[in-house]
Amino acid sequence: MVKHFSLVFVLTLAITSLNYGTQSANILGLFPSLSPSHLIISMSAAKVLAEQGHNVTVVTVLEPTITHRNINLIQIPLTKEEIKERSESIGAKQKNTSGHRLLSILNMADQMDSMLRKMKDVLKDKRVKDLYLNKGNHFDLVISGYFMNDYQLGFARKVNAPVIVLAPGPPNQMLNSLIGNPHDPVEKDKNMTFGQRLDSYITSLIYGIFVRQIDRLNREFYKELFTDDPSMPEYSEILKNTSLVFFCSHGASEGSIRPNVPAAIEIGGIQIKDKPDRLPKNLEEFLSNATDGAILLSLGSNVQGTHIKHDTVQKMFNVLSKLKQKVIWKWEDLENTPGKSDNILYSRWLPQDDILAHPNIKLFINHAGKGGITEAQYHGKPMLSLPVFGDQPSNAFAMVRNGFGLTLSLLTLEEAPFDQAIREILSNPQYSQKVAKFSSLYRDRPTSARESVIFWTDYIIRHNGAPHLQSPLVHMDFIAANNLDIYALFTAILVSIVLILKAVIQYIYAKLISKFNKATKVKKH
Repeated sequence: MVKHFSLVFVLTLAITSLNYGTQSANILGLFPSLSPSHLIISMSAAKVLAEQGHNVTVVTVLEPTITHRNINLIQIPLTKEEIKERSESIGAKQKNTSGHRLLSILNMADQMDSMLRKMKDVLKDKRVKDLYLNKGNHFDLVISGYFMNDYQLGFARKVNAPVIVLAPGPPNQMLNSLIGNPHDPVEKDKNMTFGQRLDSYITSLIYGIFVRQIDRLNREFYKELFTDDPSMPEYSEILKNTSLVFFCSHGASEGSIRPNVPAAIEIGGIQIKDKPDRLPKNLEEFLSNATDGAILLSLGSNVQGTHIKHDTVQKMFNVLSKLKQKVIWKWEDLENTPGKSDNILYSRWLPQDDILAHPNIKLFINHAGKGGITEAQYHGKPMLSLPVFGDQPSNAFAMVRNGFGLTLSLLTLEEAPFDQAIREILSNPQYSQKVAKFSSLYRDRPTSARESVIFWTDYIIRHNGAPHLQSPLVHMDFIAANNLDIYALFTAILVSIVLILKAVIQYIYAKLISKFNKATKVKKH
């Protein structure tokens, strides 16, 4: 009897686990961005889902450094001509000295056209189109890696699946409208002066013009890709089908504190491992011998040594080679390094997250990319940022404002300021103390970035796109969304009341004057 009961109990548990356990889903990740840092974030999310047992198909241009056995990769690589053009474009940015974030926006708009067109052409590739032309393919969800490519949402309609947008940064002017997230044209900070708020407002207006230009390009690309199919809706209707947006941010620690709708899910730090991997032997030995601490220097994957002016590289080497600290320098051409020094180790590729986790790293010299700054903040490492273009100047500004380090321009770098900045950060404990305090805040959350990605992805699949999460603002026109018709009605009523009151007063006044005149005439007679 007991044996029979045990068997029934085991069978019951097995059936229960089948009903409520994680079901494998087919997920399509569209990650055609030409930014390696964006791809790292996207592939980190894809790997989390693959580790959960989901079957993930990923479309990329660049070859990812992160992968998994459950990820099927479809790579549409750059041609030799495109690689050359991209390198020349990045190199040209090193000669542009526009430091203000407003000028960075305008320059970004001017230099990004070829990148956006390459991303569009990826969706024309036969291997990619086969994902919806082959009726044997089935996808439960599309994750769209965001890089000013809203037209890509049409692909989710083609495969008849709900879509999650994966954004590499915090809520912003470009993405808020997809989910009805409120937008404030003025960045809020309790210590902001009137001039700073005015600057923020003007920048927001100019950025709005840039957003409209990108929207126009997106409409053009959408027509080119999808309007041969009469069943495809108009572009503006496609934008209303976004289930939610994964934002790579953590507002509670990073700021700014702002309202977000339920469809805005923050997964800041998704690329950071819960436990760092073991470092390669040469790096581990180099860092272990750094009795005075070590410095990590990496300017990201876009900016290579050949893009930086030779005299700037030489100035950096002159300063770094004289330090007592060890220096790990990301440098692609190992046959032509900036110079030889016992305290400097050059490497083509670096496991940046794992290195920053090492206790002997005392300073991170970076280009102020969002991913690198996030990793440094997570591991509590002070920074010296050398921004060049895009969002880098504003990222560096925010980092300095928070007290996590200092910033200099890579384009105008000189030896003395570079040396002084490094020594200031290494000798003044306030920088490491402030970023260490931030690190504890950044890690302290109810669910990790990984857990958030897993739960909300499964949630969208379970609820067939979860349309109940959508803000009503997504489906309302500009007039209704901003209550302009109600304000117009109230204005009309107020004006009518004023006109009626005016007419009544004029009528009464006329009557009184008439009576007064009559009374005056009677007295005269």
